[in-house]
Amino acid sequence: METIRLNNGVEMPMEGFGVFQVTDETQCEQAVAEAIGAGYRLIDTASSYGNEEAVGRAIRQWNVSREEFFITTKAYIHQMGYEATKAAFFQSLEKLGLDYLDLYLIHMPFGDYYGSWRAMEELYREGKIRAIGVCNFLPDRLLDLCKNVTVTPQINQIERHPHYQREEELDLMRELGVQPQAWAPFAEGMKGMFTEPVFQEIAGKYGKTPAQVILRWNVQQGVIVIPKSVHPERMRENLGIWDFALDGEDMERIKALDLGCPSMLDTRKVSEVRRVYGYLEHPVLTSL
Repeated sequence: METIRLNNGVEMPMEGFGVFQVTDETQCEQAVAEAIGAGYRLIDTASSYGNEEAVGRAIRQWNVSREEFFITTKAYIHQMGYEATKAAFFQSLEKLGLDYLDLYLIHMPFGDYYGSWRAMEELYREGKIRAIGVCNFLPDRLLDLCKNVTVTPQINQIERHPHYQREEELDLMRELGVQPQAWAPFAEGMKGMFTEPVFQEIAGKYGKTPAQVILRWNVQQGVIVIPKSVHPERMRENLGIWDFALDGEDMERIKALDLGCPSMLDTRKVSEVRRVYGYLEHPVLTSL
């Protein structure tokens, strides 16, 4: 497994395991335990996923030193603001059963996230978080945040896959020193991602699968990936991307697949903003 150095010197694995939509606690605990057994050490969750406790239990199943893990969680919209984010952080820490977090993120670019960032900077300076960052921040909001804070975000976790390549945004992140991380690197298989002939042909060329080609395409551009699966064989498959490299022709063919629009989330649409705020009505969130 390769790592990448963040702007504060912290080393972060280039591939991790995500648990979005794995809401059944038993299934989540089992899936994370299987992932750790397969070799994953970066585990990505969020308060809004409702499975932090299950993730914590899975981590404790293994005799793996805490220093080997890289654990990420996130604060959601209702947890924005200085005091709310501090409370949310310690609640997540308790649910995970940890003494510190490796990465804490603002989940959405809404609410008083500047107040949240002040709280996160304090926790970061106190050593309770090794790295801090944001999710789903479009270029204008990311640049504005970077211009108005003391600690530059280490991470911006974004929807990024071959149908939504966001090259100009990646250029800005490189300029700012913010590391991109891709959630939904397969776009959940939408729009025929896995049956795309380009991926099937490239996969055949290297004796790999389309999923492995897609993940390799991301990491080869310096983008961290967090694929999700509850199937052990696919977990292992997704890790099999470190023994080959795509050539220039492959990269150009994949570049041509860019549709230039998100498949999963568009925070500039009023309907999408309503939808993400709608998660606050979910029982998992109202119990927080």
